[in-house]
Amino acid sequence: MSLPAKVMRDGLLEKRSSGLLQLWKKKRCVLTEEGLRLHSCKGGDGDAPRLAWTSKAKELRFERMVTVDCVEYKRGLVYFTVVMATGKEIDFRCPQDGTAWNAEIALALVRYKNLQAVQTGRNRHLSSAHLGSTGEDEEL
Repeated sequence: MSLPAKVMRDGLLEKRSSGLLQLWKKKRCVLTEEGLRLHSCKGGDGDAPRLAWTSKAKELRFERMVTVDCVEYKRGLVYFTVVMATGKEIDFRCPQDGTAWNAEIALALVRYKNLQAVQTGRNRHLSSAHLGSTGEDEEL
């Protein structure tokens, strides 16, 4: 994300690793208007009061995201999947209390896709107006 985007939510999520054991790893997640940034924890198990986070972040951009799917509620946790355009599925979980991350990510994704559709429509309208008459005024 090139320009600093507005932060909509910042907090902890657990992401399931893609390795053989598929362990749950704590991530500091920053939800912006452009996507979700995942920061790994430096050392420890992530339960310390003062967590150290890596400056390097993995970015899940909305332009490459398809949907937030597979919501399940179990033992006080919300489990959900982010589906990317490549077909890759990324599993997350978070506590059930308060507004769930999955809802906020889904709403931000819809907002992003709607803005893209509006901009595409405006661009088409401007380019057709720039090219001249659309044929509506002409007599047959």
